[in-house]
Amino acid sequence: MGFRILILLFISNISFAQKQYEVFFDFNKDFPNPVSLTKLNQWIADNKSAEITKVLGFCDSVDDSQYNKDLAMRRINSVLVLLKKDSIKFSDKVELMPFGKDFNYSKKQEENRKVAFFYTLNETVSKDAKEAKIVGLNDEKEISPFDTQGLIEKETSELELKFDKAKKGDLIKINNINFLFNSEKIEAISLPILEELLRIMYSNSKLRIAIHGHICCNPNEMDTKLSYRRALVIFKYLRDNGIAMNRLSYKGFGSNNPIYKVPERNESERKANRRVEILIVEK
Repeated sequence: MGFRILILLFISNISFAQKQYEVFFDFNKDFPNPVSLTKLNQWIADNKSAEITKVLGFCDSVDDSQYNKDLAMRRINSVLVLLKKDSIKFSDKVELMPFGKDFNYSKKQEENRKVAFFYTLNETVSKDAKEAKIVGLNDEKEISPFDTQGLIEKETSELELKFDKAKKGDLIKINNINFLFNSEKIEAISLPILEELLRIMYSNSKLRIAIHGHICCNPNEMDTKLSYRRALVIFKYLRDNGIAMNRLSYKGFGSNNPIYKVPERNESERKANRRVEILIVEK
């Protein structure tokens, strides 16, 4: 069957159509290329009733099988984040399958750098569901300040709106990009926010930004090293995933511009002070 993998799925009593969609990546990148990202966003907008049943990740023939398998898995994860962000449903038994070199390659290397996902479309959306959407019964529930995952998802879903509303010279505060204590290493749970920032940069080719890092708790206003390193990590993430350097800059402010006076009175104030802000340089 060559490079393309065909899977047929039948579920009794419900009208489903098994389909496949492909998302493509540039060489050695784990985030969809700009063209494919735009098309994926359109697919998401057109297929709100889709349910994902299987996700396959592939690479080209460069490098060894294990490296390629790891890259293929990262590609799968980046597509999952984009789909979940827009509330695309996943089967309870969804399969995630990264391939290193154990598949039939296309002669065109760019066709091998992809994620293929399989999905069904539920053609019978219930009347109650439609009415609930109309009257606003599907509004998000209030998220507890202790629900870290919920806060990450909320920030990710709202980030694009912040950028849409912002104009040149505005500062956008990005909440819940969390770092390990006294470190510039980003906690894994915060990666969806970075991926959403990357997607926004891809989708807005004229957008130029400056990344501002801030810390809490340190009364020494001259100590900006940690905030500088944290801003640099985000700069490198965007740069290494294809955003041109002339669209990016970064700076560490230490504790010079706190939201709450240092020393902070509680963890809530400390968390607010250790933040990342994005200055809109050009839009």
